[in-house]
Amino acid sequence: MRIGLCGGTFDPFHRGHLDPILAVRGLLGWDQVIYIPAYIQPFKREQAPAPAYHRFVMVGMATVDVDGVFASPLELERGAVSYTVDTLEQVRSEHPEATIDWIIGDDNLTRLGEWKSIDRIFELANFVVLTRGGAEVPEPLRDRVTEPRKRMREGYIVCAENKTVPVSSTEIRRRIRGRESIDGLVDPRVARYIHHYALYEEPS
Repeated sequence: MRIGLCGGTFDPFHRGHLDPILAVRGLLGWDQVIYIPAYIQPFKREQAPAPAYHRFVMVGMATVDVDGVFASPLELERGAVSYTVDTLEQVRSEHPEATIDWIIGDDNLTRLGEWKSIDRIFELANFVVLTRGGAEVPEPLRDRVTEPRKRMREGYIVCAENKTVPVSSTEIRRRIRGRESIDGLVDPRVARYIHHYALYEEPS
């Protein structure tokens, strides 16, 4: 089994989180894709995201109709800062024979060396890098780069070629505060949920 894991704040979950992954799913051979909303992202501790429950529900709403794609509360249930290495240790214990890919955008590449226990992460999983802004793999990690079908077990970096979706959670939150439309940027169910609970609106 091949499993693709995608962590993030997902504040809110939008087309840019889903469409590029579905576009490369066949190439990467993922039997399952699991989205794991972070309780607190290590590099975003100064930000105050929407409550964890809301973010998890929005991911579930946007993926419920997609076969083999799931939302996991693993990091939300653990609480505290969400470190990838801890999540991978748990997933690996539950799926000891699976090939695990941790999916990131290329905007994460420049700080990849700062991730907690990065050497252990490479023992537990591969990184699959999706195109966002065109960043390159840092020189110290380039010997780990391989093609999608050549990766064997863990320890590789695979750079996937995917169409980018020009949308960000920051832009969606800005539009909501400005009472602008977010149609087409998020799943319609997510849009209704956001408006129902008045998420991201300026306090009156």
